[in-house]
This record gives sequence, C-alpha cells and structure tokens, in this order.
Amino acid sequence: MTPRAKNASSSGTETRRDFLYKAGRLGAGILLGSPLACATSQGNKGSKPLRFPSRPPKKKGEKLRIGVIGVGGRGWANLHAVRSEHIAGICDVDQGRLARAAKAFPKAKRYADYREMIDAGGLDAVVVSTPDHSHAPAAAKALRAGLDVYCEKPLTHSVQEARVLRELASRHQAVTQMGIQIHAGNNYRRCVEIVRSGALGEVSEVHVFCEKSWSGMGRRLQPAPTPPGLDWDLWLGPTPKRPYVRGLHPATWRGFWDYGSGTLGDMACHYLDLAHWALDLGVPHRVRARGPEPDDLATPRWMIVDWEHPPAGSRGAVQAHWYDGGKRPALLGEIGRNSWRNGVLFVGSKGWLLADYGRHVLGPKAKFRGFQAPPQSIPASKGHHREWIQACKTRGSTTCPFSYSGPLTEAVLLGAVAYRLGRPISFDRDKGICPGDEEANRLIAPGHREGFEV
Repeated sequence: MTPRAKNASSSGTETRRDFLYKAGRLGAGILLGSPLACATSQGNKGSKPLRFPSRPPKKKGEKLRIGVIGVGGRGWANLHAVRSEHIAGICDVDQGRLARAAKAFPKAKRYADYREMIDAGGLDAVVVSTPDHSHAPAAAKALRAGLDVYCEKPLTHSVQEARVLRELASRHQAVTQMGIQIHAGNNYRRCVEIVRSGALGEVSEVHVFCEKSWSGMGRRLQPAPTPPGLDWDLWLGPTPKRPYVRGLHPATWRGFWDYGSGTLGDMACHYLDLAHWALDLGVPHRVRARGPEPDDLATPRWMIVDWEHPPAGSRGAVQAHWYDGGKRPALLGEIGRNSWRNGVLFVGSKGWLLADYGRHVLGPKAKFRGFQAPPQSIPASKGHHREWIQACKTRGSTTCPFSYSGPLTEAVLLGAVAYRLGRPISFDRDKGICPGDEEANRLIAPGHREGFEV
C-alpha cells in the first residue's frame, strides 16, 4: 500500500503526492547517492570527522550565549533548563508564547524566524524545541553556522535528515545532544550495566511498549482564519503550504504525518533508547510494521514495529519490537507483569530484565535470588542539559550526541516508513536507502520547501 496524496499545495493544482514525489527524487538524487549517505550507521561511532577548527573552551565562569528556538511546551521547559547561561535570543512563531518568554528573559533579543536569529550572530549554541518537522532545518542551519546544538526528540522528521545532521555535527566538531532526558537517569544506567555484564546471557530480543496514543485518525482538517500573532507560514516551515488549520498548533500536530510521527515519534526515542544503549543496536537492516489501515494524513491509533538488527561486535542478531496505543507484548503475561503500562523487556538466554523510567526487575526469581549488581561503570549524570552545557564550554562530549541519537532516530522513523507503505522494507545501512524501492526512498527523503532546506 502506498501513501495516497490529497492535500493541495499553494498552487492549488499540485497534489501532496506530486510534491513529495518531486522532492523525494530531488533528495534521493542529490543526497542519498552522496558521501553523506555513506557515513557509518553503527552505534556511537558516527562518521569520520572532517577537521574544522573548533572554538576554544570557555574561560572559567564564562557563560554560553544561547538562542532558544521554540519557547512553548517543551521549549518553555528547555528554556528554563539552560537559564544558568546567557539567554541571548528567543524565537517563536507564536507572539503570545514569545511575549511570555520575554517577560522571563527581558534581555534576550526576540525573533519570529530562527533563520534571522542565527544569521544575526552572537551565539555559541542553540536549543531547538519546535514541532518535529522543523527540527532538522533549524539544527542544520545552526550547525553550518558553527554553533553547538541541543535538539528535542525525535532528532529529525525523516531518515535522510538524521544522516545529514550527524554528518554536519561531525564535520563542524559541534557539541550536540538530543533531548531524551531520561537518558540521564540512574535507573537506565544500572540497566545498561546489567545487560552488558552478561547477567541475562545472550539477548536476542527486546520488547518496548508504551500505552500512549497520538493519532489524528478520524479528525478532519478544516481551514480557519489564522489567529492573531501566529506566523503560519513560518510554522509550516519545510512542509507544503496550506491554509491554517485549527488545532494543529500547539500540540495535535503530532497526529499528522506532515508534522509528526504519532506515538512512535513522540515516545520511541525515550524507551527504545535503553535498548539501543545497552545493546549498541545502531540502525536496523529490515523493518516491518502493522496497525490500522494507513491514512494519507493521520498517524495511527496504535502501531507495532519489528526491527531486525544484524550481529555486531560480540553480540548476535537482535529482534526489537515496539507496541503503542494499548498493544502489549504477550510475554508480559507470561512473566506475571501485566500491571506494567510502559517499559522495556530484555529477553536473554539466562533470564529477562524489565525496566521503565524509574525501576527495573530481573527474572525468573529463582535464577536471580541473591543477585549482585555489577560494579557501577557509568557515572551519574550532572543532568541532561547540564551535561550539554559543560561539554559546550570544555569542548567535551555528551551521552546523546547526534552520532548516537541519529541512528536511534533513523530506526524509529524507519518504523513509520514501513507502516505507511503497508509492507516490510530492507534498508542499506551504509547508503541510507532501500535499494530498488522508490516508494520507500521518497518517504526516507521527502524534501523541503524552498528556504527551509536541510
């Protein structure tokens, strides 16, 4: 099944499918065959950096000059999480949200367009907290300007964009971090240590489940007058022009493919992170997905995704599975843990480990009675934002740089591609394409509206 396009572009004659087809061909022709697409996609390694001069470390007590792109919702939380530094610029397409942020940070320069803020100069780093479809254009522009970047999850809106950001970060020696804050939690760190210790034996499968459901299915997108103070064209950014639709801003955009990726895009980077970290999964080579009949515009009420990861290093092949919208792995009942609503279940040859954000349990009980946890090898975090700030100042490293979060994001978004196509896909992890599969490659590299290219 292929995506069926029904949205008219700004010309009124070109369909959304036509737009994506042309843009996808452009992206595939220019980028997917380029050296960018050949960057390694395994684990934390990233691609070999092209050595550009990096900025010197900050002097003791010197603050970063940060620009914050998107200051509502997660942006409001991120803005306050970096308030220890000099907030030099704030940017939002919604003047109401911008005014609220300006009250909290009256010395910051105000912008509606992040391109103007970056072009104005005077920044060391930016925090990107826009809707998903604008993550990559904003982050890419900042990286090309020599800035360090903190970007909310999922890192990008397409597989191609994730590869571009990873390469740009490497080329410009930028300090980067994707906003999956739970990565800084002690519980995840202890789970990674247990899995890596071999206590579970060889882990061949992992099940990741989330009861949340972000979907636009059954909701009609009705044009309406644009609210005062909202720059709708800037909100659309890289996506095709369309009349203002009530309700997409500020939150329900997640339920529509042009702007988000449903529950999978919203939550998988948080939970799948634990599996990728513990097992060094990188990018899968085969993906399948299922859910309700795919909709051209709206994300599904539930989805199940299966990723196949080939052997790597000392581990064997791994099957990873995702469940959302109320779907759950049958194994939860078999191990007597049906009360868990969200979590990650590692299945090894010697036992299993079930974890969520704040707790974990090992089983079967008989095997792990008196279990002694391995020595702590992953130090406690200073905090997800604090870690990035310090690394920016010292030119150090973070735990979720784009070299790690890029492949994680690719895996998540490949699940969305397989679901929208209604069939399994095979992915060339070196080239960043599905060989011989033009339909899949158009979703992998959907293109961008002029002025918002990546």
